[in-house]
Amino acid sequence: MNLPTFIGGVHPPEGKALTESKAVEILRPEDSREFVYPLALHIGAPCSPIVKKGDSVLAGQKIADTDAFVSAPKYSAVSGVVKAIEPRMAFTGAMEQSIVIESDGKYTPAPSLHEALGHKPKPSDYVKLIREAGLVGLGGACFPTHVKLSPPKDKVIQWVIVNAAECEPYLTCDNRLMLDSPDEILKGLEFVLEIFPEAKGVIGIESNKPEAIATMTEHNKNPKITVMPLKVKYPQGAEKMLIWSVTGREVPLVPALPADVGCIVLNTRTTWQIYKAIAEGKPVTERIVTVTGDAIAEPKNLQVPLGLNVRELIHACGGFKEEPVKVISGGPMMGIAMRSIDVPVVKGTSGILALTKNLAYLAEESACIRCGKCVEVCPMHLEPTLLDHAVRLRDYEKFEAHLGMNCIECGSCSYICPASRHLAQALKEGKASVNALRKKAAAQAKAKQEAK
Repeated sequence: MNLPTFIGGVHPPEGKALTESKAVEILRPEDSREFVYPLALHIGAPCSPIVKKGDSVLAGQKIADTDAFVSAPKYSAVSGVVKAIEPRMAFTGAMEQSIVIESDGKYTPAPSLHEALGHKPKPSDYVKLIREAGLVGLGGACFPTHVKLSPPKDKVIQWVIVNAAECEPYLTCDNRLMLDSPDEILKGLEFVLEIFPEAKGVIGIESNKPEAIATMTEHNKNPKITVMPLKVKYPQGAEKMLIWSVTGREVPLVPALPADVGCIVLNTRTTWQIYKAIAEGKPVTERIVTVTGDAIAEPKNLQVPLGLNVRELIHACGGFKEEPVKVISGGPMMGIAMRSIDVPVVKGTSGILALTKNLAYLAEESACIRCGKCVEVCPMHLEPTLLDHAVRLRDYEKFEAHLGMNCIECGSCSYICPASRHLAQALKEGKASVNALRKKAAAQAKAKQEAK
């Protein structure tokens, strides 16, 4: 059967067998310990604390916020006392200003978001509630959801697509959520369709998840919603690739957005969390994390409170059966290698992947052999080898001219390269350098304008 897909992409080993049959286990420590909440780690402006050292807090109480539109508030997952507001290491390896809470192990709940609203939520309240709940893209990107759901007035939304592809190897948290909570996901999508009554809903699931496809199809009673099986190919779950597979529409190059082709794309967990915010008035305080890899003694899917130390997740999985050479936050293709496992779980922590030397072997680079494989697999139809060369020469004008800023950093080029070139890393560096140069130029122009 020819299933919908996109042009390009690769087929890395899936690695999902380690946890795809593992039901979600709840990990909720009931003794006193530290929970850490970085004030940034989402796309947009960082938050500012609205609590201070020594304050008592409740589980589900807002602890940080900002007036910036592109941002999302932070909530404590536990009850306890604010121990400190200070820099702590995040999964990126950077020291981030954070709120540290000493829990009391009781999880005494704060009032629901509905109490502040003062009435039963109406469609006109949904976006406000979603923002107030601290919702961001929970697939890892952490883009504030209320911004996605507030497209320009001239953009007509025709499709709301739930990204249930979960194409990243090893990760199974979305798959398990579909098996355990299909009705909540569907209801969350229905809430979004109330915001965009002209739109249709599509749940895109890769065909390697037949149980999830069957479960979501069986529970779906809404004629405006379709469950669509997709071809197994990485990065099927990338926003632009998913839109192409589902609708046949191509999102134009940067700075175009999905709304420009009438689409909004939401992660599975995000859609479930929309249900929790609107139906139950609950903010984002927990998430499911896949803890897996050949170094983990007993790989699991764990539902954990945000702010919990990653080391505790690994301990709950029996620890390391062999010392890992690399621990990754996320999956092997787009995840970030961690400098330490003593960092907190945040909204974008979809997985913790611990790999031994058998799987994390990094071959030395050799000269490009001009095979063109990286060009064949690039889902954005770029020329990674040319862009890599431009970055090595620090020729960022050439990098921009050859559309390097459109790279989605999926890693397909590095995966397929027979010369083991670090192409994805080079392109990521190129994008960061261009953004830094743009920021510097803007600051200089502003200073020059102010000097006049």
